[in-house]
Amino acid sequence: MLILAFETSAKAVSAALHDGQTLLAESYQNTGLTHSQTLMSMAEDLLKNCQKTVKDVTAVAVAAGPGSFTGVRIGVAAAKGFGWGAQLPVYGVSTLESMVRALGAVDGYVCACMDARRSQVYNAVFRVKDGIPERLCPDRAISLEELGLELKNLDGCIFLVGDGAKLCYNALLEQVPGLRLPAEHRLHQRASGVALAAAAAIERGEPGDGAALQPNYLRLSQAERERLARETKTE
Repeated sequence: MLILAFETSAKAVSAALHDGQTLLAESYQNTGLTHSQTLMSMAEDLLKNCQKTVKDVTAVAVAAGPGSFTGVRIGVAAAKGFGWGAQLPVYGVSTLESMVRALGAVDGYVCACMDARRSQVYNAVFRVKDGIPERLCPDRAISLEELGLELKNLDGCIFLVGDGAKLCYNALLEQVPGLRLPAEHRLHQRASGVALAAAAAIERGEPGDGAALQPNYLRLSQAERERLARETKTE
């Protein structure tokens, strides 16, 4: 097995090669360049530096959302294009689950959160035991207030991951004293977590249907919300 994984759901971009057991290589960049400028060159360099070719890749994986609308679109399009060209299965995985898997073998609760603006976060909560995450809720957009009410009912430490982790920590720590922030290099979205989530999907026997893969935005874009508002006013 050789998984080529893409992560483009936030400001940073990353790509990784994983053989199902070992992370062979990962490239991470947070320089402000657009993902369309960096992603495929990252993938090409990873394959070259690992002395691999496209023919060695057995599956493609991508963080399919939630996240930045533009970023997720770029990642999904790249994964579908790579998979179609090489006739490979393509696995779209939850950005939030990927972050939890990238955190490592922590026992306890992990709360994945991405800043969704408007006092909301994209969020999912997991219980991790022996390094294996158990999902406690679906991916969702939730207000900070609602999230705080849920988290304060959990016993023990709650690790926060994602680009909304510090936002939640600062807003909710007084209400939820069990909140913890991991080290910076474990905090953000990474392609290695995407590869781990895809490996789990492959182990479950999921097919990896690239043709059916669609981004999971969880809510409408600002442009779509504005269009609906205009249409509602004219009715």
